[in-house]
Amino acid sequence: MKKLVREFQFQPQEAKTVQALANALSLTETTAGILYARGMDTEEKMRAFLAPSCEHFLSPFLMSGMREAVNLIQRARDEEWRVAVYGDYDADGIGASAILYRALKLYSIEAYPFVPERTDGYGMSEKTIDTIFDEFLPDLVITVDCGISNKKEVEYIKEQGAFVIVTDHHELPDELPDCIVINPKLKDGYPYDNLCGAGVAFKLACALIGEKAYSLLDFAALSTVADSVPLLGENRDIVAEGLKRIRENPRPAIAALLGKSTDITAQTLAFTVAPRINAAGRMGDAKAALNMFLSDDEEEISEFAAILNNYNTERQKYCDDLYAQATAQIQKEGAYDSVVMLAGEDWNAGTVGIVAARIVEGYSRPALLFVKHGEMLRGSARSIDNVNIFEALKACSEYIEEFGGHAQAAGVNVKAENFASLKAALNRYLNEHYSREDFTPTVIVSGSAENFQRVSKELELLEPFGVGNRRPLFETDAEQTNAAPVKPFSPHIAMNVNHLELISFNGENMLKILRSDLHKKIVFDYNRSVFRGKEYLKGFVRGVIYDGASGKQVELDAFENRIRALACPNLQAEKRTREELNAFIEAKLKECAYGLCCVCYQRNSLAAFPALNDMAADVFALSSASVGNTLLIAPDTGTDLSAYREVVFLDSPAVGVVANGARVLSCAERAENDALYSLDVSREGLLSVYAALKKNGNSLSGDSYAEIARGGKIGFGKEQTVFALAVFEELELISTEDGLVRFVQGKKTELTNSAIYTAVLKLREV
Repeated sequence: MKKLVREFQFQPQEAKTVQALANALSLTETTAGILYARGMDTEEKMRAFLAPSCEHFLSPFLMSGMREAVNLIQRARDEEWRVAVYGDYDADGIGASAILYRALKLYSIEAYPFVPERTDGYGMSEKTIDTIFDEFLPDLVITVDCGISNKKEVEYIKEQGAFVIVTDHHELPDELPDCIVINPKLKDGYPYDNLCGAGVAFKLACALIGEKAYSLLDFAALSTVADSVPLLGENRDIVAEGLKRIRENPRPAIAALLGKSTDITAQTLAFTVAPRINAAGRMGDAKAALNMFLSDDEEEISEFAAILNNYNTERQKYCDDLYAQATAQIQKEGAYDSVVMLAGEDWNAGTVGIVAARIVEGYSRPALLFVKHGEMLRGSARSIDNVNIFEALKACSEYIEEFGGHAQAAGVNVKAENFASLKAALNRYLNEHYSREDFTPTVIVSGSAENFQRVSKELELLEPFGVGNRRPLFETDAEQTNAAPVKPFSPHIAMNVNHLELISFNGENMLKILRSDLHKKIVFDYNRSVFRGKEYLKGFVRGVIYDGASGKQVELDAFENRIRALACPNLQAEKRTREELNAFIEAKLKECAYGLCCVCYQRNSLAAFPALNDMAADVFALSSASVGNTLLIAPDTGTDLSAYREVVFLDSPAVGVVANGARVLSCAERAENDALYSLDVSREGLLSVYAALKKNGNSLSGDSYAEIARGGKIGFGKEQTVFALAVFEELELISTEDGLVRFVQGKKTELTNSAIYTAVLKLREV
């Protein structure tokens, strides 16, 4: 289950400072607190953050190597050298290449632009260098978004008689290339080290042509968002200024990729434009994206846009297919380590990074996916927020041929024979350097639901949102809600909680939780819109975190799930006493953080299992696919637990779930006060319930047996009513499909034709 974390909790003196800053800037304390927590701890910093501008740009000459680079490029221009720009195949590299190519053109140098294809591998290679020299024979090679880890390849270029300037932003290797190097991560006088590759290229452009480079801010903004670097400091100024230019007068290439998008934000660039640029590189045609960005011919740009859109469609299909294959492999092999590592021979190298990111999101741990090329595996790594995958790979470099990247993403090449050793080494490193808390998915909230209108307006001042400046989320407490589909058969859910209308898109799987009396924290973000001159404020639900131990009425819902489960065949289970099961659970929890799912249908069973005292409980359905050790109460019938190594039923029988391949254990002892064993199973007793239901039929309604039992007063216990409803519907004596109890006329049958009734009888015989 996800953990809710407050973005900030201020000490008394900090709270006073926030209050003073809020007053000085006429902000709510909520908004001032968000800014303060994100590093804007003075009035000057807050004002600068709230008014991003090119006026805040830092001098490029504070960067080490910048002046030397400008001098060398000036010499290249004056002496009419042949200059090549060597980029990378992703959106950052494409944008960086376009920036430097166009800046050099404004500087009177017609450069030769080159980007490798993904099949050429990460960074520079002798093969691609040979291609450049065969086609162009440069006197100067300038890299953008790559080169910092290519000491050997830089020497190879120099051996061909050319000078080299490396501009990059990736993590620094132990040995730098022997040439002019510009990288904000170098220890120099430049105070900001989070620029992307295009950001560094933009700073070089500024050093060369001054404010003329500002015409290239749209490329820089797009690449900054695409490369997932923090949208703070200078990056924020770059993106804000770039977005302004795109909104006012979009460059034809960007306009073509925006399509019909009108509300252009950082998210528009991240989820609409950037994927189409990346798709070209992923599908082996990065040059199509580069040529589009270098062209000013609108007809040609339109043709390239169509190509990129087609690539994006193909990429989506490849990703879906690869994700299905990857998850099938995980199911087969199990996901019980702190890292997921997979390899496939026919996988598309351009999509493994995207799929790795999806696996990270689903399994809450780092993931590395590789494509086999003979004896070599070429792969991409992605990581969770709390784990620095670059440092982890660095610590295990003895098993790696080459790698490079960031804390959250990296490219990795490894020999096939070292695959298992690398996985074991990474698992050891992660277990030694990170706690289990680091792997727990978190939802970060910035406050509670209050000052709706004012806070929602102030949040617009915090745009653009992205990495490092996430869109603030808020939480509100709830128990039973009036959640319902927005219209019949819709998967989207609407509810009103604490005087705020909330919408949960595709939230139908949470409907039972939302309607239950479990104590919940509903996490949402504000959405403000104007329609026909009227302003509307809603909250979009981003998560529901609940307390599985709370609520009384939910116990009847749990009982209904147990009754429904009895219609399913019993699982083959190893019987154990409570004491034996508790010892087993305790040992498994200590042994590994993954692979154990404990199931119970009635919460009073938990008292006999102290090993589970500190474990949060999911109710009805799993809240995560991570296969982390889990306590699941009253699973919905058919819940698939096959990904777990062991499934332990804390009460009997072991029934209602799918657990193919898992080891199943169940409790051999009956729990005290078990409602299942106090049901009246006599024919006369059930006929009495049937008669009472028929008498009150017009007043009985609900979307579940439990709702009907809670709402109708027919003179029988709620558990007995739920049991009777389930048996009668299974025998087709009644129907509750449309939320009303309807009786089938003329139907005759025997109680023993009900699997639920028969299962209860068998339990009573034990």
